[in-house]
Amino acid sequence: MQQKNLSIMHPRPSSIVAALYTLRDLNVEVAILHGPPGCSFKHARLLEEDGIRVVTTALDENGFVFGGHDRLVDMLQKVEERFSPKRIGVVGTCVSMIIGEELHEAVMEANLDAPVIEVEVHAGYNDNTKGVLFALESALDVGIIDRQEFERQQHLLNEATNVEKKYGAASKEYLEPSRGDVKYTVAKRVIEMLKAGKKGICILNAKKETAYMFADITVALQEVAVKLGVEDNIVNFANLDTELGLPRVRQHAEHILADMHDNVKIDEIIGGLDEYPIAGQQVRQLIESKYKDFDFAVIAGVPHAIPMEALEGMELISITNGPRQVHPLKDMGHEHVLVEIDLHPKTLGVTNIVESEFGATLRQLALEE
Repeated sequence: MQQKNLSIMHPRPSSIVAALYTLRDLNVEVAILHGPPGCSFKHARLLEEDGIRVVTTALDENGFVFGGHDRLVDMLQKVEERFSPKRIGVVGTCVSMIIGEELHEAVMEANLDAPVIEVEVHAGYNDNTKGVLFALESALDVGIIDRQEFERQQHLLNEATNVEKKYGAASKEYLEPSRGDVKYTVAKRVIEMLKAGKKGICILNAKKETAYMFADITVALQEVAVKLGVEDNIVNFANLDTELGLPRVRQHAEHILADMHDNVKIDEIIGGLDEYPIAGQQVRQLIESKYKDFDFAVIAGVPHAIPMEALEGMELISITNGPRQVHPLKDMGHEHVLVEIDLHPKTLGVTNIVESEFGATLRQLALEE
């Protein structure tokens, strides 16, 4: 009976991890995981590469039975004494939820000077965006974001969930991971189309810090087009609005645009780096009004958020960092789908564009022309 109730069989992102990433975007300096020492350890360590300290109350078997209230109070006070953070986060875990820990009581008892964002969460939610939402609600309560930004983020979260359920990694019961097509073969095809005088749209529709690598594909395509003397045949779309998003997200857009400097012209800004789930509507309007006769599109980041009707008649080359996204994109009609493996670990803690495998392949093949 239990098997019949399963809707998604493969592992899904965790709400606890999503809450941690949101605390980082809210410029929290220290996040305390209230649970066992191994909970979310991989992402906790990765996030420390991005400037946020993640510590744990390290609950053991005794804590599972008798509770961890005193340990959390001690940890809150120790964090303030040792790091003097301007902003602290406390994130619940499955263990703290099961034993009924009240994070707020511990925070009140610790009586800290710094504001504390409390996130009562566990990993049992089907949508990991719950962790983001809970963190934002707490940030709203302590006055770190205003109501307008909270409602904007809430709308984006709903749209992101819809995209994943319709076209993404939550769209099927089980998705076989895949490395996608061979980058060398697809790069040859892109160069072949450029040499034939075909016109292409390069769309950067990336999620937050992942844009540091996906933006390299925009840069590489521009370099190759210049080398072949067809730079006027390429237009660039990018969700790099520097006025939208939480502070750290806006900063990513500023860094990437500064890195592109005079070498790449972004013809159309299609939203902020947190607007990847809704940027597709703007892409559709732009193509219908200005670029209907283009021959191909290179889409990097979250290609499945771009509506297919906007891309009708174009040959599609899509680049994702999700091995489970390959088959859904192929099913949608994307002819070529590539995966940038290990993209996320390489884009944490950076402030410059990071070279992608597909970008490097394009550059190398152009040199051989």
